[in-house]
Amino acid sequence: MQVTETLNEGLKRAYSITVTAAELDEKVNEKLAEAQPEVEMKGFRKGKVPLALLKKQFGQRLLGEAMQETVDSAMNKHFEDSGDRPAMQPKVEMKDGEDWKEGQDVNIEMSYEALPEIPEVDLKSLKVERLVAKADDAEVEDALKNLAENAQDFKSREAGAKAADGDQVVMDFVGKVDGEPFEGGAAEDFPLVLGSNQFIPGFEEQLVGVTAGEEKSVTVNFPDEYQAEHLAGKEAVFDCTIKDVKEPVAAQIDDELAKKFGAEDLDALEGQIRERLEAEYVQAARAVMKRNLLDELDKMVSFDLPPSLVESEAQQIAHQLWHEENPDVEGHDHPEIEPTEEHIELAERRVRLGLLLAELGQKAEVEVTDAEMTQAIMNQARQYPGQERQFFEFVQQNQQMQQQLRAPLFEDKVIDYIVELAEVTDKEISKDDLQKAVEALDEE
Repeated sequence: MQVTETLNEGLKRAYSITVTAAELDEKVNEKLAEAQPEVEMKGFRKGKVPLALLKKQFGQRLLGEAMQETVDSAMNKHFEDSGDRPAMQPKVEMKDGEDWKEGQDVNIEMSYEALPEIPEVDLKSLKVERLVAKADDAEVEDALKNLAENAQDFKSREAGAKAADGDQVVMDFVGKVDGEPFEGGAAEDFPLVLGSNQFIPGFEEQLVGVTAGEEKSVTVNFPDEYQAEHLAGKEAVFDCTIKDVKEPVAAQIDDELAKKFGAEDLDALEGQIRERLEAEYVQAARAVMKRNLLDELDKMVSFDLPPSLVESEAQQIAHQLWHEENPDVEGHDHPEIEPTEEHIELAERRVRLGLLLAELGQKAEVEVTDAEMTQAIMNQARQYPGQERQFFEFVQQNQQMQQQLRAPLFEDKVIDYIVELAEVTDKEISKDDLQKAVEALDEE
């Protein structure tokens, strides 16, 4: 086998690989010899079929396998000897193509872009500012008020008061179709919040203005697609007896409210709220610190970038931004999107930092554990209620999806590793200033 370099320009590489007919024939004979002990053929005992007969019968089929294995072996040896790491899957073409005939040498052309040498970075020289925001009493109090509103109770209105949207109407009702009650169409002391859309369309609106003690007939049409087929599309009359009209009132901020949300008492609930708020602030502060850290790293390194990676990233950025600007277009049946200079510049930054973080993570032996991957998949699966198991199985069978979930986990772990070595200074700020810093990230 002969390997000849035909291009070495920047990160671009090209090689001509020649596999002789004799090498191919030898490879085929090796594969036949491996299979011979297990072959059975009429007229011969198992394992005693002559190689010449096997070659006549199976040689043509094995030739393609032998050719592929030989080329793969040549490529692997080349990368091992040269130390090159291809940025993307190498392009491999057979020069003779359809004109090649058995017994001839095989001429292969291989081309790729090599990953660049990543320069060393003195991580201990990095200086990073970490923002720290604490939850003050006013924020905790606002959160408690929101919880109280969400845990609202209802109290009876004054006698004769008319029900308004948002009120709770307590009633008995009997539903009839064609004058006959139907199964599931009756209830006693049923509490219905007007405007909650708990009942079929048109029902709750007709109860606005009723008073306690009033009897009211409500006429509605079941939707055509109603789940009970015998009711779908039919008109129904509900005879309602209004027993009470209640207005919403916020729950009292006390130990009872705390217990509704699983806390032992009000002090414990306040502590949980404070922890939750500050956990959110920590995540926000981390996002700001990560951006600043990446900015500093980007200033510290400079190296050639594989054009194919930059082009692919720029196309992806342009495509994503186009869909964000055109949300009505769900598919990809749209004109070709050409990346702008701004897209290319952003792509270069992403590729440069991506290669740098990958190199730093590899040298530091950073790994994403199976437990971390499982947790990430479970978090993603929660976005598909009722289909969590199907999503989990889909990810397990899809390498590309696994990589999409693994990549941000790996990046965050590398960032953690860098922060451990860098000189980090904490700076206390208010929640409002932290929010401004986060908003500034989106403006850049």
